[in-house]
Amino acid sequence: MTDAAPQTLEPILIIDDEKNIRRTLRMVLEGEGHVVHEAGSIAEAIVILERAPIDLILLDVKLGDDNGLELLRTLKARGEDGMSPVTSEIPVVVISGHATIEDAVAATRLGAFDFMEKPLDRNRVMVTARNALERRRMWREVHDLRRAVDARWELLGGTPIMADLRRQIAKVAPTRSRVLITGDSGTGKELIARAIHRNSSVSGGPFVKVNCAAIPPELIESELFGHERGAFTGAIAKKRGLFEVADGGTIFLDEIGDMALPAQAKVLRVLQTGEFTRVGGEKSLRTECRVVAATNRDLEQMVKDGTFREDLYFRLNVVPIRSPDLRERADDIPLLVESFVRECCEENGLGYKPVDEPVFERLKQYDWPGNVRELRNVVERLVIMSDDVIREKDLPPYLGGPRPPGQTRQTGPQTAIDLGRYAGKSLREFREEVESEFIRIRLAEFEWNISRTAQALGIERTNLHKKLRALGIHRGESGGDHD
Repeated sequence: MTDAAPQTLEPILIIDDEKNIRRTLRMVLEGEGHVVHEAGSIAEAIVILERAPIDLILLDVKLGDDNGLELLRTLKARGEDGMSPVTSEIPVVVISGHATIEDAVAATRLGAFDFMEKPLDRNRVMVTARNALERRRMWREVHDLRRAVDARWELLGGTPIMADLRRQIAKVAPTRSRVLITGDSGTGKELIARAIHRNSSVSGGPFVKVNCAAIPPELIESELFGHERGAFTGAIAKKRGLFEVADGGTIFLDEIGDMALPAQAKVLRVLQTGEFTRVGGEKSLRTECRVVAATNRDLEQMVKDGTFREDLYFRLNVVPIRSPDLRERADDIPLLVESFVRECCEENGLGYKPVDEPVFERLKQYDWPGNVRELRNVVERLVIMSDDVIREKDLPPYLGGPRPPGQTRQTGPQTAIDLGRYAGKSLREFREEVESEFIRIRLAEFEWNISRTAQALGIERTNLHKKLRALGIHRGESGGDHD
């Protein structure tokens, strides 16, 4: 019993002006289970490349009056121009009956995978083809993974406000200008930053996100600029800072309004000169990275209060972009829900669950104070807890779903405020009471699940615990207490 040839069916293009060479190579490669195309000239090869998917090219250098290396140059140019990156990544094995060192060097510089001399050895051809196709498979896998990642960070929505947002991104992305993204928590400011990076001239470089609110003030300078060994207790080795890591790409300073004033001064220096110094170091280093910042705070008011540097604000706010609230684009909710359902089903190993139309209408009527982040959390809950179809009965009580006996329906935070009850109180007292009431409503909505409530509020869980203590909201007062 003989071993059957692998049925890979990976298409290969042979480009040679000698018919007998093409026939021989075809027999070898078809015996390996591949689909084989033939071309006797560059013109014929281009026609085939435009019509059929190809995973490997075997290219003769001498093609009558043509030089096969010109096709290599064409493929490389298509990739650099962004015309056809898929075609430009096809591995090319150059073959020649009159090989010279100059030809081999030129082919290598143009990106050839390998260079073989005639007469061709059958085993060498098979091994080279297998290695080249393996690289092609690896490239395709990486390409598909990148597309999947990009899809996860895609800005979804077809409403006019989203169309306007995309137009702003398209204008600013190709430039080197700094961008300040403003908007409430959960609206997708990071998606905007990633879209700017993806469509910029530094898209091939790294995208480095810095959550300024999550880094303790005493560590922010070390994180941003790095440190030398022995710079402080615990600095047992030299560390590169995030500005250094982002060199040649984009650094995204998220929640920039939470950055301490000393760190603001050093960030200002980087923006002014492109230079920084590691903590504990003396050598001045340079970085060439694009800076995109985001905040949900009122930086103009912070400048007036003296908690944010005015010069840094003007350096960052070259091109302001506002991330709209979800309630401003409620018509995008069905599209977002469908995307989140597919994503959550895949993440949890579940089959796709369709959504009944009344569910969309209910979701569109809600105010969504936690914006897209809150919507995503709700969808994940629906995917996990519903049956084969997501129905109106599966919605949590405050969104119009069923409620336990004796429990009044939650309608979400109220927008109307009875100002009379606050007569004679200070602004601070007014703010604390309204904030306390709002937090209690959100806690009730999520049955005192601290983690989910914090996500909906757009704050860290530890910050929510602090607010509960400061406002005198006792854990479990509304029944239940879950982290």
